[in-house]
This record gives sequence, C-alpha cells and structure tokens, in this order.
Amino acid sequence: MTPFEVEVQGETVAIPSRIYNKEPSPDSERPPLAGTQQVILHCLYSRHHDGRVRQRHLEQMVVSDEPWVVPFVVQLAGEYVLEIIEAIGRGLPGLAVPGSAERRLYGEFIARNPAFFARTERRVVSYWSCYYRWKYGTFGTYPGSVLLEAFRAAVVEQVGEQRPRHMPRLPLANAGEGPA
Repeated sequence: MTPFEVEVQGETVAIPSRIYNKEPSPDSERPPLAGTQQVILHCLYSRHHDGRVRQRHLEQMVVSDEPWVVPFVVQLAGEYVLEIIEAIGRGLPGLAVPGSAERRLYGEFIARNPAFFARTERRVVSYWSCYYRWKYGTFGTYPGSVLLEAFRAAVVEQVGEQRPRHMPRLPLANAGEGPA
C-alpha cells in the first residue's frame, strides 16, 4: 500500500498506510531504544495490520507532544476499531481544554491538512454507520463523533472560523427514529 502525505510544521511527512512487519519484542533492541526513537517505533507500529498492535502503540505515543506524532493519532481516529478511538479520547484529555497546548497542537495540524481531516471525518461516519449504528443510535453519541467535534473545536480555536463539515450535522438518528 502506498503511504499518505501530510504537512507537519511546513514539512511533508509520508506515513505508511499499513505495515506487516513482525512487532519487535520489548527486549529485542540492544541497546534499548530511548526517547524519540521509542516514539518513532510506536508511530510506525500504529500503522500495523493488527488492530491490537495499533492500539498498544497508540497508547504509548498519544501522550507525546511531538508535532509529527499528531498525524498518526488523527489517522487512527478514522479507523473502525472502537477501542482505538476510545484510547485516543482517554489519551488526549487536553483536547477539550480551550487554550491547552494539546488543543493548539491538534488544531494547527488539522488546519494545515484539511483534505486529510475531511477524509478522516468521512471515514468516521462510514464506520459508525456500518459497524456501530446499532450501539450508538445517534451519530453524536458515538465516540468517534465526540472526538471529531473536539478536533473541530481545536481548529476553530486556531483559525477563528468553522471549516467545512464532512460529517452529518448532529444528531443523526437511525432510520425510522425521527428526523435526522
């Protein structure tokens, strides 16, 4: 699969769509990876074909304040594994805090990568509709929707205006449950 490109602080970063390498064991590196090297490893393995591996590495990297980690996290927000979406929400508590460093970091990235974020929004809606609509009757209650709204608020804080929506206006209800 071909990598996708995003802009991070004026530089183009190519991110693999998926990797199929065997996950390294924690004690396989001699000497052990430290600091930035470890975060890079977590970012790369957040693109692994196995959702459990992606989640394990996400939980380690989401706490990083490195700007180049952000696209890896945002990409995972558009995936179908609910536990990953919930882990992002838990790992980014500052995203809901106006003026926080975390909110600025994510808002700036998304503002600079509108097409990437639009695709993420469409994927969240699609996966909710396909896999989770039965559990979350309205889109606004789905954890992916909650996360998108927090990302959108971060962008508004950075640019001072709403950006085009690529997801339904809330609430979107199941068919037959009233107006959408």
